Parts: sequence; C-alpha cells; structure tokens
Amino acid sequence: MLTPWNVIQNRFMRYASNLRFPKLLAITSGLFVIDLFFPDVVPFIDEILLGLISLLLASLKKGRSEISQKDESRAT
Repeated sequence: MLTPWNVIQNRFMRYASNLRFPKLLAITSGLFVIDLFFPDVVPFIDEILLGLISLLLASLKKGRSEISQKDESRAT
C-alpha cells in the first residue's frame, strides 16, 4: 500500500542515488534538523552546517560518464 511517507521516501532515494555524496546530504540534513530543535546546543553547528552545504552544492550531481558507466556495469 502506498502511503505519502513511502512516496516521499522513494522520491528522495531516487534523488539521492544520483548524488555524488549522498552521505553528506544525510549528515547535513540531520545537523540541520537537530539545529532547528536544539539551537546552539553544540557551539559552531551553524558554521559547520553552512560549510557542509557549500560542499554539497559544489558537487550535487554525478557526471554523465559516471552514471553511464554504472548503468553499463549493471547490464553485463
């Protein structure tokens, strides 16, 4: 049965599979949520978060050659 949560999760997983650093996205998102609920519990978390977001935005998508090589290796 498809629930809204499953649809969101499936879309996110498809998006994350095309990222160069999916773990960086998870870490950044986790730190952001923690910072929203517990502001300034950990000093400098905002600066760390901005640094991680900068790295994430610098290399969001994999190159086309990396994706095509991955698809070709699955086909064989």
